[in-house]
Amino acid sequence: MESRDLRNAFGRFATGVTVVTCRTEDDEPHGATVNAFTAVSLEPALAQVTLGRSSKACQFLDGQPFAINVLAHDQLDVAWHFAGRPADQPPVWVDGPTAPLLAGAATTISCRPWRTYDGGDHLIVIGEVEAVDTSDRNPLLFFGGQFRYLSPQHDAAPGMHWGGSIDCPTSGWFDADSFRPLAESTHA
Repeated sequence: MESRDLRNAFGRFATGVTVVTCRTEDDEPHGATVNAFTAVSLEPALAQVTLGRSSKACQFLDGQPFAINVLAHDQLDVAWHFAGRPADQPPVWVDGPTAPLLAGAATTISCRPWRTYDGGDHLIVIGEVEAVDTSDRNPLLFFGGQFRYLSPQHDAAPGMHWGGSIDCPTSGWFDADSFRPLAESTHA
């Protein structure tokens, strides 16, 4: 399989944009832009990031606390800064419960190290969530090799609220009150 074909296929999955932050061995804040972030578990509270082995952040994350900063829609310059294109104005750092955080993020998830796994040319880093801070700011998105934004017209399509999911702590995959099998459907 051609790596470009695989990259293009993976790129068809829309993701948020995060910056994983930690401290260097000199106690300086460090960050890396990644879009491979996943919620893993509610009990225990676990979150995962996947970083390329060649990333400097990999060496700083080994057994160290870190934070996942979900970037807000107006933080494109921050995404580029931590992807290797330094911004004219450096991002603003703030102290976090486990690691430095980026000011203005849509959400921050502060983690203690839990496990690291081999992921081929990447490392899969799982952290135990110690603290979160959320806002109502829209996230910055990544899809098809480009940064994207939520459109206010498409934030919530009418009648498309996802009310039941295995990820929801209060219900299963299907909500028994609203789910109707196709065989019982009244629509032709």
